[in-house]
Amino acid sequence: MNWLEQLLGSEWELSPAGGATGDAYFAQREGQKLFLKRNSSPFLAVLSAEGIVPKLVWTKRLENGDVITAQHWLSGRELKPNDMNGENVAELLHKIHHSKELLDMLKRLGKQPLTPSLILEDLKQTVEFENFYLPEVLQALHYLEENLPYVDCAEKVVCHCDVNHNNWLLSSENQLYLIDWDGALIADPAIDIGMLLYWYIDEKDWDSWLSTYGLQLNDQLRARMFWYVLAQTITYTLWYRAKHNEKETNEWHSYLRQMITKISAD
Repeated sequence: MNWLEQLLGSEWELSPAGGATGDAYFAQREGQKLFLKRNSSPFLAVLSAEGIVPKLVWTKRLENGDVITAQHWLSGRELKPNDMNGENVAELLHKIHHSKELLDMLKRLGKQPLTPSLILEDLKQTVEFENFYLPEVLQALHYLEENLPYVDCAEKVVCHCDVNHNNWLLSSENQLYLIDWDGALIADPAIDIGMLLYWYIDEKDWDSWLSTYGLQLNDQLRARMFWYVLAQTITYTLWYRAKHNEKETNEWHSYLRQMITKISAD
């Protein structure tokens, strides 16, 4: 934490904020609270300006080239799974997907649009590398290949790609934010919408949720959502297996079997 003490001085009380990289910290002094992160994407400034993440207070570059960002540390809470049906979630996701500013910034950062064929090719290579030839995985890959011609979408937007309820922050002022943008991509909005609906919303409520978002459920959207959720399920199964997390691997493998059952039913 030396880089932080060097930057802020000893009068700030510092504590790790968790996260995969260990590069995020909370800092507080005399009632002022900040969330600090090392080497956040330049994308953060646009997200802050759009009101999608808590306000960016300052950005500073260290002598070694590292960039430190400080955001308001808000009192609030993460959303719970049953909060995800709220209109505020649908409205914020619509705002993100329709933001020209976010899209322009990701393009300037060199992000290329993610296509279904790129996803499938990457999955096949990973399955081969990991030698993970479970029957359900092979069946899912076959489905993805067979349906590839039907899921391409001309509209490519900024997708968060991890709309887990833990990444939604509701402030004590009732302002909703979507945080943790390290995996953001330019892609079909069905990636985010599909994950959110399949994981959190009863199917009988999909029409209502999509109406709030601003879309009508039709066969084409349904096919795209299913395709991406199936691909993501294989990805998570592989990822947790590589991390030797048996519990999560088994849970995602079980979910993959449920998805395969839907294919068989159709």
